[in-house]
Amino acid sequence: MSRALVWFRRDLRLDDHPALHAALQAGHAPVPVYIHAPEEEAPWAPGAASKAWLDRSLRALQADLRALGSDLVIRRGPSTATLLALAAECGAEAVYWHRLYEPASIARDKATKAALKDAGLHAESLNGALLAEPWTIRTGSGEPYRVFTPFWKNARQTLEELHPLPAPASLPAPPAVASLAVGDLDLRPPAREGGWDLGFWEHWRPGEAGAVELLEAFLEGALHGYKEQRNFPGRTGTSRLSPHLHHGEISPRRIVAAIRAARPRAAIQPDVDHYISELGWREFGHHLLYHFPHTQDENLNPRFQEFAWAEVDPARLAAWQHGRTGVPIVDAGMRELYATGWMHNRVRMVVASFLTKNLRYHWLHGARWFWDTLLDASLPNNTQGWQWSAGTGADAAPYFRIFSPVAQAAKFDPQGAYIQRWVPELGKLPAAALAEPWAHGDLLARLAPAYPRRPLVDLKQSRAEALAAYSGPRSLPAD
Repeated sequence: MSRALVWFRRDLRLDDHPALHAALQAGHAPVPVYIHAPEEEAPWAPGAASKAWLDRSLRALQADLRALGSDLVIRRGPSTATLLALAAECGAEAVYWHRLYEPASIARDKATKAALKDAGLHAESLNGALLAEPWTIRTGSGEPYRVFTPFWKNARQTLEELHPLPAPASLPAPPAVASLAVGDLDLRPPAREGGWDLGFWEHWRPGEAGAVELLEAFLEGALHGYKEQRNFPGRTGTSRLSPHLHHGEISPRRIVAAIRAARPRAAIQPDVDHYISELGWREFGHHLLYHFPHTQDENLNPRFQEFAWAEVDPARLAAWQHGRTGVPIVDAGMRELYATGWMHNRVRMVVASFLTKNLRYHWLHGARWFWDTLLDASLPNNTQGWQWSAGTGADAAPYFRIFSPVAQAAKFDPQGAYIQRWVPELGKLPAAALAEPWAHGDLLARLAPAYPRRPLVDLKQSRAEALAAYSGPRSLPAD
């Protein structure tokens, strides 16, 4: 039987795996391989949290492959040279993989495919990550979209043709070739950092089985009422599948198919539609970065190129990063992030608005911190989210939309459950004082002496200064 390499990257699963399926359909014995070459993704090589997840996800994938009779060959080095060498070692005739859509990955994969073909190998890349690939969705004039609503109206038509592929029941034994162990990749945070990631695993189970478990729980629970409950960070109102999606432990096609197979009642159809539209925002982020690759580091809206961002005070930036701003909802979000590798989406918008509007720091300072600390640090979505919040991107919040952290806390954490969980020094304050504790000075001093007496910046004054600075740039016109 001929052999083919199946090159695993951010598709660490066996279910709905078109590359693995294509190798089997072509009559090849698949040789699963993971190549560790993070430098090839510079300047956005995976951050510390993503690498910590990857460590566990690779172990889970390897165990799943071994259970089917195969194994994962792990190598380190330049991807192209490593694939060519491994193909020669095991007599492979072909290489299959799933496409990635970040600028560095596109350039690398294009060169790799050419080199493999020049060597006489069949080289085939497939879509294993998206419902609709970026170049398939265009405006009537053939241009890429800059606004989500018309993009999604067009893209969601692809949902009618979803056919997720089943996982194989068994796989051929792999050839006897050299392989590293997962531990050899040094993906865990350095021991000198005190095992920073250890708290993550109280909340997450990396791997395909963990993704399936979360999806099943979501279908039975939080999907019912999702449209409303997703806004409340103190409740279990979201799927929390984003880290699994980012690492490819579950495909968006499988998620949509599972929702349909569950046959949700008509009464919750608005919840279903809203959740699937959130998957649409993930698609939109990939669409934007593919068509506007400069936006990984630069504003999409060129009118912001000369915007007067404030000079960064390292102490203030550190206070924001570690949840010491004196604004409870902001501090709760940043501490949730550092403790769990994840942050509720509503709070992501609040903390991003605080950084880019109240502190008026360039959105890249936030994007880089999220990149290093988020388990779901997808470059398309991280870039899109930060540019949306800063007002510099596609379909962005207008410059005058500045989230009030006080109003957001009062509306979406009215009993203070979220704040008190992540800012425990405020645990003795009554709920009415949690959104704006500096307005209750005596209570704050008496019941929470360890918490800042006032916010890092005056919220009203910094809002006025932001409005003045933002009054020049305007959003790009809608398509």
